[in-house]
Amino acid sequence: MRNQTILVAGGAGFLGSHLCDRLLAEGARVMCLDNLLTGSMDNLERALGHPRFEFVRADVVNSMPGVVTRRRFDRIYNLACAASPPLYQADPEHTLLTSVMGTKHLLDLAQAKGARFLLSSTSEIYGDPHVHPQPETYWGHVNSTGPRACYDEGKRCAETLSFDFDRAGRGEVRVARIFNTYGPRLSAEDGRVVSNLVSQALSQADITVFGDGSQTRSFCYVDDLVGGLMALMEHDGPQPGPINLGNPTELTVRDLVDVVLELTGSSSEVVYQPLPTDDPKRRRPDISKAAAVLDWRPTTPLRQGLNATIDWFDEQARSRPSRATSGVGLTI
Repeated sequence: MRNQTILVAGGAGFLGSHLCDRLLAEGARVMCLDNLLTGSMDNLERALGHPRFEFVRADVVNSMPGVVTRRRFDRIYNLACAASPPLYQADPEHTLLTSVMGTKHLLDLAQAKGARFLLSSTSEIYGDPHVHPQPETYWGHVNSTGPRACYDEGKRCAETLSFDFDRAGRGEVRVARIFNTYGPRLSAEDGRVVSNLVSQALSQADITVFGDGSQTRSFCYVDDLVGGLMALMEHDGPQPGPINLGNPTELTVRDLVDVVLELTGSSSEVVYQPLPTDDPKRRRPDISKAAAVLDWRPTTPLRQGLNATIDWFDEQARSRPSRATSGVGLTI
């Protein structure tokens, strides 16, 4: 991808900023587009000093600004959308429009520039699944009118737009269904299970687990996930359809609590609260398609990834005042 010019929508977010850094390291020219509603300029501290990096503050819900439309792009990554329940439920209308209108605007840009387009979709496509683990052929079990629907159905619609665009011959499309991802740059306030748990443990605050802690998740370290996104974008074969990206190692929320308490040496107490509406009971990706099509598998062991994440959170806490968040079990 050396000498490619790449647009990363949502590039100031957790995943997007790591992707920008990796693309720059591979020799690409990168334009980051973000409205900073959930992203942060702090995430771009490394990229901002790079001569091949440019930041544009804009919202994909609106038409693309001229500084974007005047440029040539080889690749367009759409990572633009709040991804944690507290944040995407804070303004559900904007969340839905980001997935639908944002994807439409970026697809139109991809067509105009002849750029390959990648949509970051989500494991929420599968809802509270009745099939386990979840393969790409599973159509899901989603509540279309519940509090998570703005995100779940928005992403499902974005997939529909993307594949219709591809079938119409308007451009090349890739769709990644991203499962739970963690690592440095997660926000302590965004409600994801790992960030909540680590920030609470480090501050010796009570750890709140929703439900009885028996619900399961599978956690993929951010470096592995970014590698999967790039492998999918650069896949030159025929349309592969949606591809799950995540770590197939499954553990309960309570097991994750135990590991983080051990690694942090925290004496935090665990308290339990009712499970939120439509919170999935089990979540684990079937990544056999990613392995076969992309030769991709995550390689970072959980403890190694958690140690890196804990170190980052600890450094952040030392460098600025922080407050513990409540509620473990809300995840992307």
